[in-house]
Amino acid sequence: MATAHTNLSQYDATGVPRGAGLRLGLVVSEWNGEITQALRDGAVETLLKHGVALKEIREERVPGSYELALGAQLLLEAHALDGVICIGSVVRGETPHFDFVCQATAQGIMEVNLKHGTPVIFCVLTDNDMEQARARSGGRHGNKGVECAVALLKMADLRRRLAPQG
Repeated sequence: MATAHTNLSQYDATGVPRGAGLRLGLVVSEWNGEITQALRDGAVETLLKHGVALKEIREERVPGSYELALGAQLLLEAHALDGVICIGSVVRGETPHFDFVCQATAQGIMEVNLKHGTPVIFCVLTDNDMEQARARSGGRHGNKGVECAVALLKMADLRRRLAPQG
């Protein structure tokens, strides 16, 4: 288990760029809402802690993880955002549906990143059961939403620093 000796909520705050002036988006899946709401809350708390203004965070809900990529794309097209976090939770079931949804979700989010040249962060838990999902959304392994908010701040800063001048 990759998170067995890791707390997703612990990070070195000195290496995190300030978020003041950033306009960010969250796309949150309604499916497994207990988990996605906890991830969302961890992400928002972290963004605010690092100077992002609450009024500069746009949030949209989509039915499930499969719809996250299109939700992110629509959000980027509707607003001049510096980045988006896609928040979802897919729990393995008895059929191959899990594999199809996880693969399509990851591929879709990556494609939106590249199409827009804007950070779109993959904050989708892909767990074997709800116990694992709870452990990674504020439980014993911390909150993946925190880790993803930090990733967004770092990538938005990288994009800003490397943007063509002119």
